[in-house]
Amino acid sequence: MSPSLLQKRKGRPQARNNESCRAWMSQGTKKHAPDPWNKCEVLLVMGSLVFLLYIWQYHDNFHFQVVHLYARLGYPNAQHILGQRYLKGAGVVKNEEMAMHWFRQASQQGHPHSSFNLAVGKLKNRTLAIEEGEVEMLLGVAAGQGLPEAQELLENLIQGRNKLLPIESTESSHRP
Repeated sequence: MSPSLLQKRKGRPQARNNESCRAWMSQGTKKHAPDPWNKCEVLLVMGSLVFLLYIWQYHDNFHFQVVHLYARLGYPNAQHILGQRYLKGAGVVKNEEMAMHWFRQASQQGHPHSSFNLAVGKLKNRTLAIEEGEVEMLLGVAAGQGLPEAQELLENLIQGRNKLLPIESTESSHRP
């Protein structure tokens, strides 16, 4: 028999080998307890929960702030929504002047509903910053983009102005 087999049978070196194997295996397979969250992670989770609670409790104010941000960035849909909120006083103090301002911003970018609202605002004397003939132009933009209310109002406006114009008779234009 080989000398190593003889030594293993005697038991002495085998015990030493078992101890060294256990020590070697325990080095690579130590089970570590999971690391607790650090302070930054806890603060991040808590902050997120507080933010979600704020959104849930004050969703109107949050929506207004987000829409206001997008309106300032130049998005016409956000400008129109902001104008509607100011016009109706939804979540903000009712302010028709600010409503017309935001409708004008959106209508300058071709938003049909804002063009219609701005024209109606002028007809109801809510805004004075519109030039002569601009109401028809605004209604024409809105009607051209498929807004039936604008088309109807434009037709009524044209018919009403035609009735106000004096009709000259052919007799008065030809004098004998």
